[in-house]
This record gives sequence, structure tokens and C-alpha cells, in this order.
Amino acid sequence: MAKRQSQPDPGMAPKAEQLLQGAIEEFLAHGFAATSMDRVAKTAGVSKATLYNHFGDKESLFSALTEYLGEKRILDFVIEEPEDPAIFLKTWATAIFNQILNDPELLCFLRLIIGESGRFPELAQAFIRNVVKVGINRLTKSLESYPQLRLADAEVTARVIMGALLHYLLIQEIMHGEEIMPMERDRYIEGLVKLVITD
Repeated sequence: MAKRQSQPDPGMAPKAEQLLQGAIEEFLAHGFAATSMDRVAKTAGVSKATLYNHFGDKESLFSALTEYLGEKRILDFVIEEPEDPAIFLKTWATAIFNQILNDPELLCFLRLIIGESGRFPELAQAFIRNVVKVGINRLTKSLESYPQLRLADAEVTARVIMGALLHYLLIQEIMHGEEIMPMERDRYIEGLVKLVITD
């Protein structure tokens, strides 16, 4: 069963979390290009010097924000790995969906990254590095703990699973395609698990 991690991050000072919350509010309201460090500092209720001392520049701030959102709001769950890999995969996929789909701010942030990636590819790369890659690495290790799956390449399988989940989020939610291409979430997960686990 997936459980949310409730312990505070010992490596993240409360001031830094305050700054990152101010940053996401500003990035979502104004986009990356139009957001200034002055505006982030004001929204976070700190001095500009404090913001620069923590993050240095706007690009570093955005990268830190993606890392924070990945660890604390997207990948912030623990699954007790059961003996049955099908149960594990269903639980893992459901947890990812729940984390993102129950957080409208995260969905808006994903839209922001996609929308800004043409002009600022480093923003998308920060998300890939701090969220997608971390998630794939964790899933790969979990898949490797199930030798009964007889996977030729656990990392490729993890990438396929993550890609399928991102596809669902992109088409159904981020690009508002739910009415055009409706697909019930549990049906999607069930079908994906059957593709991975064959008798």
C-alpha cells in the first residue's frame, strides 16, 4: 500500500520552503520569462538578498523548485513491496496518478514546463533530471527485486511504464483531452500492468 511520507525534509530549511512556495506562485502566475527574483522575494515575504543567498539566480531557483516538487509532492510516497509484482505496479501507478491529479497546482506547473520548454529547454531538463529520472531509477530498482518477472531490461521496462503514465497525464489532463479520448484511470492501469506482466 502506498503511504505518504509525513516526516519533514531535514535538508530543507523552513525559509527555503517559503521561498519555493513563493516561486511556484509567481512562475504559475507570470511564466518563467516574466517572473523576476524581486517578485518572488516579495511574494515569499523575504528580502531579495535572502533569495539570492539561497538560490543564486532564477534558473537555479527553478531547478530547486522542480527537485522540491518531485521529492515532496510527486514522488512523496512509500510502497511496501508485496510479493505479487502486479499488486506493486498497480499501487505504484495509482500513487503517481493520485499525487499529481489531486494537486491542481502540479498540473499547472507541468503545463508551464511544456509551454516554456521551447524557449527555455533547461526548464524541461530540470524536470526530467529531478523528477522523471529519479522516478525511473526508483522504479527500476523495485522491478529488479522481482526476478519472477524475467525482465530483459528493468530500466527499459521502467521507462515504458513511466512513459505510459506521462502519456495519460498529458492527453487526459494537461491537454484537456478527457472528453475527446475518455479512458477510465483504473482500466488504463490494469491494461498497463497486463502488458508488463505476462503469464
